Amino acid sequence: MNAFSTSPAPAGHPSAALGPADTAVPAPGAVGTARPRIEGAAKVTGRVRYAADQPMSDLAHGWVVTSTVSRGRIRDIDTSAALAMPGVLGVIDHRTAPRLNPQAGVLFGPDGGLQLLQDETIPHAGRPIALVVAETPEQARAAALALSVSYDEEPHDTDFSLDHPASRPALPLFGGDANVGDVDAELAASAVVVDERYRTPEEHGSAMEPHSATAWWEDGRLQVIDCNQGPFLVARTLATLFFLDPKQVRIRAEHVGGGFGSKTNCGPHLILAVMAATLFERPVRVTLTRSQVFQTISMRPATDQRIRIGADADGRLRAIDHAPAFELSRIAVFLEHCTELTKTLYSAPAIRTRLTTVPLDILPPFSVRGPGAVPGSFALESAMDEVAEQLNMDPLDLRLLNEPAVGPVSGLPFSRRNLVACLREGARRFGWAARDHRPRARREGHLLVGSGLAATSFMAGAFPSSASITAETDGTYTVAISASDIGTGARTALTAVAAEALRVDPGRIRMLIADSDLGPAWSAGSSRGTTSWSWAITEAAHKLLAQSDDPTRPLTVSAETSESLGRLSPKERHSYSAVFAEVTVDPATGEVRVRRLLGMFAVGRVVNPLLARSQLVGGMVTGLSMALHEEGVRDRVTGRHINGDFAGYHIAAHADVPDIEADFVPDYEPDDPSGIKGVGEIGAVGTAAAIANAVWHATGRRQRTLPIRPDRVLEERPEY
Repeated sequence: MNAFSTSPAPAGHPSAALGPADTAVPAPGAVGTARPRIEGAAKVTGRVRYAADQPMSDLAHGWVVTSTVSRGRIRDIDTSAALAMPGVLGVIDHRTAPRLNPQAGVLFGPDGGLQLLQDETIPHAGRPIALVVAETPEQARAAALALSVSYDEEPHDTDFSLDHPASRPALPLFGGDANVGDVDAELAASAVVVDERYRTPEEHGSAMEPHSATAWWEDGRLQVIDCNQGPFLVARTLATLFFLDPKQVRIRAEHVGGGFGSKTNCGPHLILAVMAATLFERPVRVTLTRSQVFQTISMRPATDQRIRIGADADGRLRAIDHAPAFELSRIAVFLEHCTELTKTLYSAPAIRTRLTTVPLDILPPFSVRGPGAVPGSFALESAMDEVAEQLNMDPLDLRLLNEPAVGPVSGLPFSRRNLVACLREGARRFGWAARDHRPRARREGHLLVGSGLAATSFMAGAFPSSASITAETDGTYTVAISASDIGTGARTALTAVAAEALRVDPGRIRMLIADSDLGPAWSAGSSRGTTSWSWAITEAAHKLLAQSDDPTRPLTVSAETSESLGRLSPKERHSYSAVFAEVTVDPATGEVRVRRLLGMFAVGRVVNPLLARSQLVGGMVTGLSMALHEEGVRDRVTGRHINGDFAGYHIAAHADVPDIEADFVPDYEPDDPSGIKGVGEIGAVGTAAAIANAVWHATGRRQRTLPIRPDRVLEERPEY
């Protein structure tokens, strides 16, 4: 089915049996039609209020104080000067803070990163150690600067590498490590072997909206306005953390100014705001500064990855051996699944992965856009190009030659695999056939010009969620689901899904989202938000249409998708893409400019081409930023970040963004009621590798460490 198709679902598909039709005649093409965001005009005219903008009577403000040492203990906090300052209501520290549940966590078990102000221990630099609460933010900030804190500093370790003696096996999630065939024997029998290490640095989410939360108690319930990616899951975590009944906690996150994974968790601003609202018995708002976001909000961990790939002389792969390590905090567990693509992308008789972690004295890392797959793709796709280089083979042909028929590790069938279509159509549009595959062969004046590609995938699927739909007396429908719109246009996309499922015009849909009281729902994360929410909405619509003969109005039905998801047969389910890049390199200055990016994507049925293309272009910009700019740098002596702001931590700006094109190949997910997959992260996966491969093509020098800074490209005696 074409990505823009509005045709009925095929016979036997879940949405082909909708029950009795609604009496209204729907406008065709609710799904598959490009529509602007429902809230777009309100955003660009300033009528939308974000978490820090919400008006609140009797509001107090909290200012976070963070540790200046990377490991140690607090000897003393002298609050006397701060408490004597105008407007100050109090100071919360480890001596006065409410006790928290040490078993609270998010996805990977108990999380010590949530245990704020519980004792005098300092596990990492930037750890919140106090909250000053005052009548105004200015008064709170001034008092925070007046706090006198002394420490007993201890030796810290923030020096990450694959060879670190403390490394240990990672969590065995997502099937654990792969071990198919005899890797060592296949490598020994290979005509060519690539054996290299690839490194990526710490990277931050860098959402435009800093983290902010307002908390207060009302009629025995904790009320919160926050900026997060999943109100229901964050509310559950918060309830566990504060020993509350989940029904006592309500979190709303109506508008969120970007997240990229950094707003998935129960953030420090939220925890501290709840503490203050509880102790001072009035609404308290805590908003982080940009510097505090860098210090206290989880980042993508650094990785160090060794890859060995063996191939026959004709390019057929014999073995892939991928041994990545990523940095971890000593106080929380996490999985940066760098080997996802290694297990699924290419066919080889022997595939082995060994994913390890290195516990350090750092802030707990967590998911950032395309977790695991983004750094893993850089390593795998760079190594594949190095294989092609040794074989003097077109990198496109190498990838096409090693296309698997089933999951290379799992042996499971693919639900739908359209990577070849992405590669072929992308190559056609990019003009790949005219490329001179020799490195350093194309010049424009003093500039070297190169092109490169990368293939990639990202896991697709859905998680259990619930939704309710009310048929109103005026012929409209109210759809309620605890989804989150973090700037992706979720309201607009879900409105189209509901309209199609109910067979009505989108104008008759009223969408309620971003409220934990609306019931269990997955977060905006793992590229499963829209798929999970759409599935729940579609099931609720089917139930409502089945009761269309019931004259009762308003009539409300609800659906929860655990049972439907449990009936799915095991398959390999992925989105796919091929990214092509053209760069220019000035060898005298080391400056790399991306001139052109083209991405072809197989992401199932596209709900809204306008919004989906925007997401994919944004993801490609993220990949460009990763390739050339983003790098969290630590002082080796102090262990602290030395570039924790947008002046020192560079992200791609308009001047860096080239001609970017993102488009779709026809695709359809047969096991999803709407035929869709996720688009949030597939755009970022593969882009950095395509750019790195293009830089090699331009210069003849391989860049195995990101970002590709000028000092890494600069040639002492450039040859033009």
